[in-house]
Amino acid sequence: MSDLDFVSGSKPIRLERGEGASLYTADGTAYLDAGASYACTPLGHSHPAVVEAVQEQVGDLTFVDSSYPVAARENAYAALVAAAPDGLESAWFCNSGTEANEAALKFARSATGESKIVAATRSFHGRTMGSLAATWKDKYKKPYEPLAGDVEFVPYGDVEELAAAVDDETAAVILEPIQGEGGINVPATGYLETARELTADAGAALVLDEVQTGMGRTGEMWACQHAGVTPDVLTTAKGLGNGLPVGAVAVQDWIADGAASHNATFSGGPVVAAAVHATVSTLVEEEWPAHAADLGDFLVTELEAALGDAVREVRGRGLLVGIELKRGANRVARDLAMNQQVLALPAGRTVLRLLPPLVIDEADAAQLVDALTATIASETDAQS
Repeated sequence: MSDLDFVSGSKPIRLERGEGASLYTADGTAYLDAGASYACTPLGHSHPAVVEAVQEQVGDLTFVDSSYPVAARENAYAALVAAAPDGLESAWFCNSGTEANEAALKFARSATGESKIVAATRSFHGRTMGSLAATWKDKYKKPYEPLAGDVEFVPYGDVEELAAAVDDETAAVILEPIQGEGGINVPATGYLETARELTADAGAALVLDEVQTGMGRTGEMWACQHAGVTPDVLTTAKGLGNGLPVGAVAVQDWIADGAASHNATFSGGPVVAAAVHATVSTLVEEEWPAHAADLGDFLVTELEAALGDAVREVRGRGLLVGIELKRGANRVARDLAMNQQVLALPAGRTVLRLLPPLVIDEADAAQLVDALTATIASETDAQS
């Protein structure tokens, strides 16, 4: 069995290097990254600050387990906690978003003494057994059932259904502040605030999955900050190490005090910790979340004007943008790549997802708009 037997949807484009918002093939063909990195490179590809930090650290100390004090790890923790919403004073590093969500659910059950997890329809929280149980789509879950039990799903954005589900037996409500994989679904104003009130009243933990929405992508460092909501547990990954595999869980003190033993061998390894410190520090100091807010407004405005009735809706926040198409998103993403040298992602059957690095400029955004306009017009002509 070859490695390719485990690769889903391999793309016919071999990428050799990256710089900023662009990716390049061996012959020098440039592709604008609006999704190839799955939000993992908020500072763009091969950012000098991250490259320098990683190179220096790997030359000094590649790895030692987390029971030994290491400056790189201490610096990374300090940067993450300083950038987290107020009240999240403790953090734990892991290797991925699904591992962060797995830990979050364990911490909530341990701290509350309850087992019930309330999750949302169209949610995606990862592919390990615990986080998979809180993920909505059957296509991800069916081959591995039975999964961890006591998970109840409610319609995303519906405050009445959420209120009916949260009770004294609830350990946690886990939500994405904006759903990514489920179609770039932005909840109505008041939804996260209500979730915060309901969980506080029930003594349950509010877990916000910011694996995709965090690290400045939505125009604030964390998407929950748009609503002024601080969760009991915040999970993050993807952009945390600007392309290196790392995740994290940040928690309030009552969760940290009530959590049982949990660890991982590679938690906070020095090299990834150096990348975390460089990434978080640069994002904050250079104010890239504010740039994402400005460019996101520009991109959405230009897309709405250019695409008009050719699409159903353009939605999102900051540089997390979804385009509800009138045709299959996979085909549009393929045609964008092959004909326009723009790499984007589907988010469900009919939604095209744009997740460019936060460092894109107006010229990059204009290229995106032109490429999408040409591709969707071509698709429309082909069907007429």
